[in-house]
Amino acid sequence: MERFTGISVFVEVADAGGFSAAAARLNLTRSAVGKTVSRLEQRHGVRLFNRTTRTQNLTEEGQLFYESCQKALGEIKTAESLLESGRREIRGRLRISMPVLFGRQCVAPLLRDLLQAHPHLEFDLSFNDRVIDLLDEGFDLAVRNAPLGNGAGLMMRTVAEQRMTVCASPAYLEARGMPKKVAELAAHEGVVYCRGGEPRSWTFPAEGKAAEAVLPQARLRLDDLAAIADAAAAGFGLAWLPCWLVRERVQKGELVRVLTDRPGLIFKAHAVWPQTQHVLPKLRVVIDKLANALPRIME
Repeated sequence: MERFTGISVFVEVADAGGFSAAAARLNLTRSAVGKTVSRLEQRHGVRLFNRTTRTQNLTEEGQLFYESCQKALGEIKTAESLLESGRREIRGRLRISMPVLFGRQCVAPLLRDLLQAHPHLEFDLSFNDRVIDLLDEGFDLAVRNAPLGNGAGLMMRTVAEQRMTVCASPAYLEARGMPKKVAELAAHEGVVYCRGGEPRSWTFPAEGKAAEAVLPQARLRLDDLAAIADAAAAGFGLAWLPCWLVRERVQKGELVRVLTDRPGLIFKAHAVWPQTQHVLPKLRVVIDKLANALPRIME
């Protein structure tokens, strides 16, 4: 244990800028601090400080040793903090941002389950389809389906995969026929997603070659996925939508999935949070819940 005491004293001297200042912080004599550092130097066979009557500056070896020791002591403090937090009930408030439809239908129910399990946990939930800036806007966590960009200052964990599918109402397919190939979709009427004036092509991965992309004819263009599902169920054409969104309609017979032999494009859903030395228990329990439960919803 003495060797660890010596390390903590050494780090305190480096932080304080001298033996006297460190002694005052540690409630020790200057002589005791000096002897502790000297024993540390003797044990490792290096000089850690260049000493004068007025100053003590780290040597090159001392600087390298200091950086490693500082990191190690920080990890120990983090571990102690996590042990302590593990003894307490999960509590505290989190501000969480998520896409409107995906958040309302998939994420929010899981968070409500957490509130029931942890009575001292609080959530402020924001539903917004724009990519918010967590650091500038003060959010603790965001669930994102969009690309992450450079992710500077952020940490990320993939929590689910969303597979896309083509579907249409039974009445539409009876009238226009069931497409058998991706290329046939271009001749069909579609209900397409359009934001910013640009309709989004429907993409189908192909093993060993470039993905196929197609955009059917579309008299109806919408910027809301739920409205697209409504229009498809009403017979206005084919729609390209996440499987989780249309599952219930397919089970009820309101929609029929098309080209089921072709794998759908997959969009990854991520939990994103500001970079930190360790994840607080209240945040960890949310991220783990999403990673464990969302994939079952996405199937």
